[in-house]
Amino acid sequence: MEKITEKLLLEKGSPKTNKLEQIETLNLSKMALKLEDLPVKLLSRLRSLERWDLSGNRLQEFPKCLELPALRYLDLSDNQMEDVTTLKSLRALEELKMDDNLYITVSDNYKLFVLLPNLRIYNSKDVTATANRLRYVYSDNLRTRMIAVWERSFSLPDPVSAEKLSSLEEKFVSAARKQVKFGPSSVADFTKWRVEILAKEYLRSLAEPKEDSDDEAQTENNDDTDVSAPPKRKQVDAAADAFISLTPRKKLRADLPESPAESSPRKSSPRLKPLTGTQSRMSPQKPNWGPSTPNKAETRAETPRRRAKAKEVKEAEQKVNLSREEAKAAQPHRNVHVLPIIKACNKTKPVSLKPLHALQCHSKQDSPDDVSTQLWACAFQPQSESSAGSRLVATCGGDSVCVIDCETGKVMKKYKVPGEEFFSLAWTTVLMSRGGSAPSQPCSVLAAGGKRGLVKLIHPRNNMAYGEFRASRKSLSVLRFSHRQGNFLFTGSYDNKIIMWDIGGVDKHFNFKVVQLLTLEVGTTPLHICLPPSSPDTHLLTACEDGLLCYNTQLGANSTTKRSNKMEITFPVYKMEDKQHNYHTIDGLSFLTDDVVASKSHTHGSIYLWSWSGTRSQRPDKRSGSVCAVVLAELQWAVTDVPYLSLNTCPGRAYIVCGDDKGRIWTYHVTNLQKNSGQIGKTIPPTEVLEWPTPVRKGLGRIEGPSINSVAMDPELHYLVALTDKNLAVIWKSEVLSRGT
Repeated sequence: MEKITEKLLLEKGSPKTNKLEQIETLNLSKMALKLEDLPVKLLSRLRSLERWDLSGNRLQEFPKCLELPALRYLDLSDNQMEDVTTLKSLRALEELKMDDNLYITVSDNYKLFVLLPNLRIYNSKDVTATANRLRYVYSDNLRTRMIAVWERSFSLPDPVSAEKLSSLEEKFVSAARKQVKFGPSSVADFTKWRVEILAKEYLRSLAEPKEDSDDEAQTENNDDTDVSAPPKRKQVDAAADAFISLTPRKKLRADLPESPAESSPRKSSPRLKPLTGTQSRMSPQKPNWGPSTPNKAETRAETPRRRAKAKEVKEAEQKVNLSREEAKAAQPHRNVHVLPIIKACNKTKPVSLKPLHALQCHSKQDSPDDVSTQLWACAFQPQSESSAGSRLVATCGGDSVCVIDCETGKVMKKYKVPGEEFFSLAWTTVLMSRGGSAPSQPCSVLAAGGKRGLVKLIHPRNNMAYGEFRASRKSLSVLRFSHRQGNFLFTGSYDNKIIMWDIGGVDKHFNFKVVQLLTLEVGTTPLHICLPPSSPDTHLLTACEDGLLCYNTQLGANSTTKRSNKMEITFPVYKMEDKQHNYHTIDGLSFLTDDVVASKSHTHGSIYLWSWSGTRSQRPDKRSGSVCAVVLAELQWAVTDVPYLSLNTCPGRAYIVCGDDKGRIWTYHVTNLQKNSGQIGKTIPPTEVLEWPTPVRKGLGRIEGPSINSVAMDPELHYLVALTDKNLAVIWKSEVLSRGT
């Protein structure tokens, strides 16, 4: 009689139901089950099963080809498991228990880490960093050695036939298994097993070459790896290489000294400081807010660079207006891609934003007189953990990082590092293992970096900065986490590189491990990093001092861990460049939808909306490796020579927001594009321009319009936060209008 029947599964499963397809948790422990007792056809109906306890049985292997797409947790402890490769069909598995299986070796553990791409917790321990090192770094070393064996002794037969390939594969795999030596002898079995898989994949790729794909075509004949900036572009004098320079400042200052090469102790854990009475706060609800935006010339002395740029900006504005017709030629497929914008955004309503709070919480030595500290980056906390939802926003500037409650205007946490200057931050969610049989739980982590080249890892809920690691010997310009793989962090730095890290998870003692996975040679300073929502594991866009670049970031397969091949995305405004005008500095970049991208060039005075899929579908120019962006629309923005005024998007509310150098916030509700999308070459005006609210500090007078360095919105656009170059963080709160504009 069968041990496992549909009736038994319904009794042992939960929630209680009369359908196998609705079972989410199943306990079949201590039933003396063997492989033949597990009917694959019946068990395959458990399409919603997330947790399965098979501990205390007599299983030597798992049923082959049993696919359970929702399974996240599997307990196979206290069995007799020998062949772990039978688990390879469980690709969604995140947590696995294999304790008390006497025949499981270290090599078997390593095989599991490679076979199960989403495995994070193994025997109640976080193995994310180790697993990713095996999947990518270790495998890349084996792949390099395996390819050397091929190039030394083998070649494809001519002509290629199935019989000859089969014989060649057998000889090549045998030679690779014998000749490739890497890693300790205790994992030799794993090494041979992995080499065999890689060798077969490599031979298959040679015998069956793929058609040129959109993302691979960018590497053809691309010999402009090290791009030199034109003479007029912002760059660092070669004589200043001994210093950290080219920091994103909008005022001329002395260069910062380079941070020391030695890493600081990783496990230093300074506590976050709560807000004290020395933090300055100004409320925009008071009646003494100024009525209008002041003239910029009245409040800020012109620097030599601004005087030199004034004439250029005026000429640029005239030239833009005269060259609209030339831009038409660069947009042959524009109308094809307009419809997705309208479909994605026409269900949202515009909002009315009102100033709520103005905070001065990054002051040097908490001085209320500090109006020079520049604030550079802000981001809202993911909603999953905090009861406050997306009310919490993190901001950075000067030597501090703050976490602010937007509704109350209270600084909840403050983290200071004397001598540091933070330029960027990013939120993510990682798993925290709690030990024993307790399941891992997600927790929000904040990463911040800047002048010193160190990434600080902060756990705000536990009031702890639990670690740091050195990402570069130069300053960090940008941080970005993968929204699909939360433990993958990209860091951009002033040594013209982007590095992909795996920061893993943390245990209950806040131990963690960081592994470097990939290095991208950019050739210019990266200012922003974006991962396409539909392909975050394979593509990366970076806005740089010298253009907009696209990289292939796919790990594994036949990829290397150091890459310089790239595809440049160009824009119609580039055609208007001359000796006095350069539009290659892309200082704003963000996705509005899965396909629509917003970007802007320094001094252009417009924001481009362009199609990612339409642009990527083009074949890059064989000589330059570039493609022209498929522009969908052009949004009117301010004309200014002040760089690094970054834009942001709110996909959920179909909004694009960007500040200018007069304290104004330009907002665009993209449903307005429907009326203008067919008018090629004409800019679309903003939905609303929020004037600078001119807060008043007690006893010190009004603070006139500053430059808005950065903006952020929560997913529902309940709050908008703007950071300035005058040490002010200003919060707006939204009210939904009854009908669209």
